[in-house]
Amino acid sequence: MDAFSPLSDFWALPGVAVNLTLFFNMLGALLLGLLVGYERSYHGRAAGMRTYGMVCMASAALTVLCIYPEHWYGGHFAGAVDPTRVIQGIVTGIGFLGAGLIMKDGMSISGLTTAASIWASSAIGVLVGVGFYGAAILLSLISAALMMWGAKLEARLPARPAIAIVLRFAPGFTRPREDVLRQIARERGYVIASGTFSVTYEQGQLEWRFVAVAVDGQKSAKINVMADELMGLEGVAKFQMSHARN
Repeated sequence: MDAFSPLSDFWALPGVAVNLTLFFNMLGALLLGLLVGYERSYHGRAAGMRTYGMVCMASAALTVLCIYPEHWYGGHFAGAVDPTRVIQGIVTGIGFLGAGLIMKDGMSISGLTTAASIWASSAIGVLVGVGFYGAAILLSLISAALMMWGAKLEARLPARPAIAIVLRFAPGFTRPREDVLRQIARERGYVIASGTFSVTYEQGQLEWRFVAVAVDGQKSAKINVMADELMGLEGVAKFQMSHARN
């Protein structure tokens, strides 16, 4: 029985109380992160509710655990080394790893939620390393639930979806009507997002790139309806449309 007494110290009452404190802090940070993330998701940005919620929650966990060093390793932390420097190195290194997963394809960005989940997993590992097993289990469960059902929650909430559009005009056609384009977008419930409009001229062909954002996600036209309108736009030889998270 004595051989297992150090293990039981990790689940002693003071340690459990600290784990519960961590849990409530993580839960509060998650809710606030989801709130901020929803604002970004509503406006069609790449980093949405899941990304903000996960990063905010993991950051709170790493911050709070540093307040209770006397409970690290089941209360057996001698203080001979400074684990906070190790934690700092871990989260920094994982941050670079996560950055490699973020990809930009035209006007759409992907991989942010995966990068955030990897960063959150480093926080889980740190919690296990210092002996806060209860908080590590809770963080794992919340992170997994957020990744599985967070997207469904976002889909049910009001939002302003965005469409990335590329228009390539016929060779020699150099006078497209931007006002007509904007009028078509307005009539179909979209506005061209400021700062996304770019013009390219190559090998005698003019190309426009921009992002159209829905004014009201419930009333805006579907992407196939927008495609029908663009087919009839004067001078358009080729176009490409895709859902964008910018």
